[in-house]
Amino acid sequence: MGRNGGNPFLHLAGALILAAALAMVPQRAGAADALIAVATNFLDTARAVAEGFEARTGHRVTFTAGATGKLYAQIAAGAPFDVLLAADQARPALLEAEGRAVAGSRFTYATGRLALWSADPARVGPDGAAVLEAGDFRVLAIANPDLAPYGIAARETLQSLGLWDRLGPRVVMGQNIGQTLALVATGNAELGLVALAALRAPGSTLGGSAWEVPADLHAPIRQDAVLLARGAENPAARAFLDHLQGPEARAVIARFGYGG
Repeated sequence: MGRNGGNPFLHLAGALILAAALAMVPQRAGAADALIAVATNFLDTARAVAEGFEARTGHRVTFTAGATGKLYAQIAAGAPFDVLLAADQARPALLEAEGRAVAGSRFTYATGRLALWSADPARVGPDGAAVLEAGDFRVLAIANPDLAPYGIAARETLQSLGLWDRLGPRVVMGQNIGQTLALVATGNAELGLVALAALRAPGSTLGGSAWEVPADLHAPIRQDAVLLARGAENPAARAFLDHLQGPEARAVIARFGYGG
């Protein structure tokens, strides 16, 4: 036969082998995709949580990260997200009140912590308040308090220490906590008030020196999740939120430096 021909029995045998192989692959009935808006500080943790979730359920999740204020604005403008993992409680509650989220689906999935961090291993000692008080730096980076709850906590910390007015002219703001971290990592700011989880994440290579900000210097950074109206009938979205509250996800979240 010509090169474009072939033995029909061989083709049949190949098809049967392929069918048998496919039959041996576990099929996940009802597997679905969900698009999740996540606060920048929680992105790495969310990806780690998603690994176990996808392996166990067959569902797939995709994350879009940003400052909570910007994510809220995108949702209000019709962005096609199924779930919001916010860095505060206010925006998820507002989305519920506006009818943009499923009533009763909101819960706190993590409590964030703040740290004073420098890429210089010798700059931040055990008393970070004294480092800030001394003012031996050009620039201090924080997240924008108008957009990011970690920025609100940073401002409250400086206010509690009586330093906000004095250090204000040297404060530079990132649009989210990820940008704030980058300002310090690249040397554009000697110091930054950043998410502790970024420094404690497994495999983090940031190094430097840090001081964990006492929790009583700012209001708790309670981070709420909510099922958005678009995801109300999405099995992947609902299953991910269930998984987020389970022991496997809770262990991952704690490992990344968050409180319950």
